[in-house]
Order: sequence, then structure tokens, then C-alpha cells
Amino acid sequence: MKVGFIGLGNMGSAIARNLIKAGHNLTVYNRTQNRTEPFASLGARIAGTASEAAADAEVLITMLADDAAVEGVIFAPGNVIQALPAGALHISMSTISVALSRRLAEAHRERKQHYVAATVFGRPDVAAAGKLFIVAGGPSESIEHCQLLFEVIGQRTFTAGEEAHAANAIKLAGNFIITTVIESLAETFAFGRKSGVDPRTFLDILTNSLFPGPVYQTYGKIIASDNFEPAGFKLPLGFKDNRLLLAAAEEAAVPMPMASLVHDRFVTALARGLGESDWAAIARLSYQDAGLRGQI
Repeated sequence: MKVGFIGLGNMGSAIARNLIKAGHNLTVYNRTQNRTEPFASLGARIAGTASEAAADAEVLITMLADDAAVEGVIFAPGNVIQALPAGALHISMSTISVALSRRLAEAHRERKQHYVAATVFGRPDVAAAGKLFIVAGGPSESIEHCQLLFEVIGQRTFTAGEEAHAANAIKLAGNFIITTVIESLAETFAFGRKSGVDPRTFLDILTNSLFPGPVYQTYGKIIASDNFEPAGFKLPLGFKDNRLLLAAAEEAAVPMPMASLVHDRFVTALARGLGESDWAAIARLSYQDAGLRGQI
């Protein structure tokens, strides 16, 4: 399949590599051009602009950091939406707002293009292994058209429904739950440390009894070891997702007091200089609040 791929950050690079290995014909673009250089040796064509990556694509995939980056690529002058052929399909894998996803669906519909929101759960190592969980929203025939790609990218695809923005709502909700797990684990490990419990013992018991899920195992290990660098998912990106959730919840008139609490934890972490750390670094606040700063 002829695929245009825009956005070669940690997640995008891993996904693009797997698509190339599976035999798909990729044209890649990234705003920072040196991120594209390794892909030339893998057989990808390097585009000089985002529009060039879209110009002859059957499917365009975007994996970008936030709403502003997606809007800048899709809607700015000389934009992708004009370059993408009629009948082509845009898969947005970015974690973006529900409102922007609605806008993308309408804009593509007006130009006789197709649009699927395919959000993913999993960190960069999971993406590299082709084991992401994909949540796809959009017309069923469009999602079916993407299956050859999804089978390479992930271990399972869930269908969110005919409206693409449903996938974005689910992604934001899922990330919100992860942040509440991180905050709960942080407070729990701070309590355990001050009670004289070895954090590795605590982690082993919790994740092999009550909480065996991958979120508890992954973030429990990070928090127990106080190992937040290098970041698998930077803290400002987690903060961005929290703000998008709160905006969508406000629009839907749904109070989410836990999300507001997590929002304040992110603000505090950023104020304390943790912007380059993993989003799980909000756990350091619980350690510091418990007087554990010098004991970790």
C-alpha cells in the first residue's frame, strides 16, 4: 500500500519502521529533517514537505504531538488536505481533542476524502514490537480498508463506532485512568517507603495479586525505582492530554474531579522542572510531600 507518513517521533518512527518491514511503500516527512535520514536506508522516500508526503498516497498517517501540530500540517497554507487525492484516506493516530477530530472528519468529507481516527495504547517499546492496542473510529468500510496496516502496527484493533471522534474520547479517557493509577501508585509507594516496606517487595506483591495488569506493572516498576528518565512519554504530553480531557468533559457537562486533581499535579511537576521527565514523574511529588526527597 502507498502510505504517506507524517510525524517521526518515538512512536511514529517505530510504527513507520514496522510498516516498511511489512512491505508497504512509505513516503515519510518530519518537521525536523534529520529524523527522516535513517528511513532512506530502509527504502522509504523522503518528502521535503508534508504536502509532498500526501500527494500520491492511498493512505496518509499522521502521528503528531498535539492539536497545533496536526492543524499546522492539515490546514495551514500549502496544506495536506489540499494535496491528498480524492478517495484517499487519512488515519490520524495522534492524541488530539475531540473537537479537532470532528473538524477533520468534516473537512475530509467535503473534499471527498476518508478519515479514520486510530488512537493507540502503548509506549514506544510496545510500538516497536508491533503490539499496540488500536482504537479505530470512523465508517466501517474505511476501518476495514486500514486493517492491513493495523495488523502490522498492533496486536488488536477495537472499533469505537462510526463517528471518528469516539476513538479520541476513548483515548483521552484511557490516558486519564493511567494518570490516576500513577497518582495512586505514587501515594502508595510513598506510604510503603515510610512504613519500612522495600519498594521491590511492595511492587512484586501488588502486581502479582490484586493488580496484575500492564499499567500497574509498567508504572509500578518506574515509580518503585524512581526511574523517570529517559522519558518514554514526556510529562508535558501527559499534561496536554489531561487538558484535552477536561475540555471535552466541560463541553459534555461531565464533572471529573480526579482529572482536576491530576491537572494540578502536572502543573506542580512542570513548575519544579520535570518537563523532560516521563509523565510518571508526578510520583516524585508524593515522595517529596512525604519528606522522602533525600532517601530515594
